[in-house]
Amino acid sequence: MNVRVKPVRWQGSDEAIRAVQVAFDVEEAVLEAVRTAAFEQHVSTSDQIRQVLGLATTSRPKRPRLTVSLSGADYEFLAKRYGLAADDRLAIKERATRDLIAFASGEKKGAGAGKPGRK
Repeated sequence: MNVRVKPVRWQGSDEAIRAVQVAFDVEEAVLEAVRTAAFEQHVSTSDQIRQVLGLATTSRPKRPRLTVSLSGADYEFLAKRYGLAADDRLAIKERATRDLIAFASGEKKGAGAGKPGRK
């Protein structure tokens, strides 16, 4: 059997690889309280949960970012909306980023600017 030695830069990730993501099924009020506290403290919801539970959090700065899962149909829709090819995912991401920036600066009122209902 051939055992390979991990590169030094990967050896620090052993603990993170063994970590297990845990989902908590809680009431809407608990969800909202945790999200609101995280928002007000400028931390992730994960870090807020760790603080509530008395667990350590990393102090290293994190790159601020928003995430969303997009399906193939979502890319098709956005490609059509932006007049781009559906396989040009980088250009779609760049245009979506501009829409989010415009939303945050108050430029886009109306469609998509409010809190949508749940499906």
